[in-house]
Amino acid sequence: MNYTNQRTAYGNALVELGKQNENIVALEADLGKSTMSYMFQQQFPDRYFEMSIAEQNMASTAAGLSLTGKIPFIHSFAVFATGRTYDQIRQTISIGRLNVNICGSSAGLSDFGDGSTHQSVEDIALMRAIPNMTVFCPADANEVSKIVKTMAAIDGPCYIRINRNDYPNITAEDTPFETGKPLILKEGSDIAVFTMGIMGTKALEAAKALEGKISLKIINISTLKPLNAQAVIEAAKNCKAVITAEEHSIIGGLGSAIAQALAKECKPIEFIGINDTFGCSAHNYDELLEYYGLTAQAITDAAQKLYK
Repeated sequence: MNYTNQRTAYGNALVELGKQNENIVALEADLGKSTMSYMFQQQFPDRYFEMSIAEQNMASTAAGLSLTGKIPFIHSFAVFATGRTYDQIRQTISIGRLNVNICGSSAGLSDFGDGSTHQSVEDIALMRAIPNMTVFCPADANEVSKIVKTMAAIDGPCYIRINRNDYPNITAEDTPFETGKPLILKEGSDIAVFTMGIMGTKALEAAKALEGKISLKIINISTLKPLNAQAVIEAAKNCKAVITAEEHSIIGGLGSAIAQALAKECKPIEFIGINDTFGCSAHNYDELLEYYGLTAQAITDAAQKLYK
């Protein structure tokens, strides 16, 4: 089924995994109907553990379960799944290379109504900095399904960042997913635009607006770590400049990863992201994206600036 909501795609993928592998278990921090882990609970109540609002305990319990051969998936809002549990993820799960999968739901600014305390603008930076951690940010619901299955097969800790809201799929259901490999969404010759998450949608809108004037090559980065640096270099090789676009702080996220990969290429680069500030509440998601400059127009403006 072709979902347009990442959370629904996630819950369905987790259920499918549970049917295939009885070692898959799920742990929740009192947000099951938001993260959609409750779908797993309905199918496999004996393999579902409600940990209440205690993410640290949830992470520690998942670590213990992994040592018994289970493959735990733990869930909370991204800001709590990464921040509140950082010590447990670092000290136990990652140092021990334990097979624990972390789902950070309602990531970025997508929990638009709850403001800065519930909006994760630094979760990718936190998870990228931890050794042994694999970090994913799906472009759309189609990629969520593939990445969840990929995570279960990886021997070691993984983090996936899930958006709260509906938006169109920009990748095909039948496109194979390969960890670390960039996906070309649109060919172009003037400027390479590297995106993650919803910004892939915005970049495609910008490319359409600039058609006939500036040729944008749109490259989706769903694996923030490990990143295939050589593939990034190849993707940008024939373009004159680079833009990165992310719904995350410009510090430590996609922009940092791409800049590091292209450090020896000496290409002009513009960073579109959240400029070292926290989120805030709004009436809707699009209002926040506009406020923080995470728009097709921002990509268009950056492309025009670089092109000149």
